[in-house]
Amino acid sequence: MIPDNSEAGGRGEPQVPAAENTLRILSYLAGRPAPVAASAIARELALPRSTVYHLLTTLSAHGFVLHFREEQRWGLGTSAFELAGGYARQQPLARLGRPLVAALSDRLGESAHLAVMSGGDVLYIVEERAPRRQALVTDVGVRLPAHLTASGRAMLAALPREQVRALYPHASAFPDRTGLGPRRPSELRELLREVRSRGYATEDSEVADGLRSVGSVVKDHAGWPVAAVAVTWAGDGVQERDLADAVIDTAAVLESRLKR
Repeated sequence: MIPDNSEAGGRGEPQVPAAENTLRILSYLAGRPAPVAASAIARELALPRSTVYHLLTTLSAHGFVLHFREEQRWGLGTSAFELAGGYARQQPLARLGRPLVAALSDRLGESAHLAVMSGGDVLYIVEERAPRRQALVTDVGVRLPAHLTASGRAMLAALPREQVRALYPHASAFPDRTGLGPRRPSELRELLREVRSRGYATEDSEVADGLRSVGSVVKDHAGWPVAAVAVTWAGDGVQERDLADAVIDTAAVLESRLKR
């Protein structure tokens, strides 16, 4: 059971119980590998069920949690991803990832990127452009639909399936850029199964005509997908598997450094 630290650092500072319990619920959900029942939250945090339901309802209204009605469970929502993305842009992911992504680009002679999830988009936080390569739409601060990018697919494939269903509930959740890519939840499910089976994600002309990418997920200590490393290239003269192996290696190094 997670203790209720009613005294902040033992200093006897004034507390705001609702705010403290809200943060405890978010922290608890962030540490779970999948959505959980409200009763489990109440039990683990030693909170009244009525308090938990009230706080979850408020958090849901602001997008910080999602209620999976069929399973009667709760998980983190897109607003929580926005907070995580904001932290990642300022702190360890960008700082630790930048030299690794630069080395990857130098090694392969292709452009490389590091991105995080932000709702149904990917947000690029590191971008290394290879010299004499085609201009890209990606850049630091640019958002693209996650289901169209190798980075986004790598992270989506590592999310709980319930979370993916919540992000892509119906066909209207699938914008396209070039007329290619999944258009409905069933197509996305099949694509993500292929990503999990292959061990890395791909995209071909779904973001920009003539450009291809491979991406690999980076997970935190709890196994949650916090970022993805990707490489983009043009043409058919490059071996996808060779690029994918290099991307997977870079993602693994970044993941190990994040866990130190």
